[in-house]
Amino acid sequence: MSGPSIETRGLTKRWGNFTALDHLTLHLEGSKCVGFLGPNGAGKTTTLKLLADMIFPTEGDCSLNGISVRESRKRALENAGVLIESPEIYPSLTPNEALEMVADLRGVPARDRRNRVKEVLAEVKMSDWADKKVGRFSKGMKQRINIAAALVHDPEVVILDEPSTGLDPRGMAEVRSIVRDLKKSHRLIFMSSHILSEVTEVCDEVALIDRGKLLFYDTLENVTARFSDGHSSVDIGFARPVTEDALRTELGSVSAVREVIPLAGNKYRVRFDGGLSAQEQLLETLAGRHLGLVSVAESESALEEVYLQKISRGD
Repeated sequence: MSGPSIETRGLTKRWGNFTALDHLTLHLEGSKCVGFLGPNGAGKTTTLKLLADMIFPTEGDCSLNGISVRESRKRALENAGVLIESPEIYPSLTPNEALEMVADLRGVPARDRRNRVKEVLAEVKMSDWADKKVGRFSKGMKQRINIAAALVHDPEVVILDEPSTGLDPRGMAEVRSIVRDLKKSHRLIFMSSHILSEVTEVCDEVALIDRGKLLFYDTLENVTARFSDGHSSVDIGFARPVTEDALRTELGSVSAVREVIPLAGNKYRVRFDGGLSAQEQLLETLAGRHLGLVSVAESESALEEVYLQKISRGD
């Protein structure tokens, strides 16, 4: 294989007559962040627990980096970092103490532990708190230490179960920033979430699950193009004010544009037909007009439309 990978093959979990996961087959490979999206009770955490060998499958198998979790648990998980259902850290410990203990358990050589703990605290932006008692930390700070614990042995595969759930807006923003930075470290990140804005902001690809069944897996752009009846939308931002009329005039040459919607600040949402080729034309046109275009993002509403459509239909 050419990079870190996660694979499930007919993965199924039943609790009596209830099927929590129904023959999930999914193959993720390469350095990227994949959002595992679905409503509460869809089977997201069940899947992650099966990948981490915290529970056993009824049928099927899963592999990390090509190694079967069922057949060789230790080898499969030695290069994976897992954070599921945020564990509590002893409040009397400092991050240095807690992470050195985790590094020992994860087999980091004694000579390397101090440097590795220092590096991972920098990754989660907690270096200034390395020698403070964890009991003094906010929930968001504790979550950053939990993420550090998942990274302390420098894994290629990182599995996160709704890492920002329950945090205040600042804590959520901090965790999302950390996840975005992790993508630069040649890791495969598989992150469950039911927060659409989170997936749109940090993920490259998305897999949607509902009632234990996988509904689709693709890039964010392809998902919105496939399931939004040919309509797509992007949110664009400008460095200085641009009137709605001026923007409509500048986009008049792009026949695919259907609607221009003002947002807060110097931002607009542009709805258009034609998928990626139309989006390319749209952005090239705006960049050539010297209007101060500074940001482009996949519209959260586009993923929301797909999500509600697929979940409500249950297909």
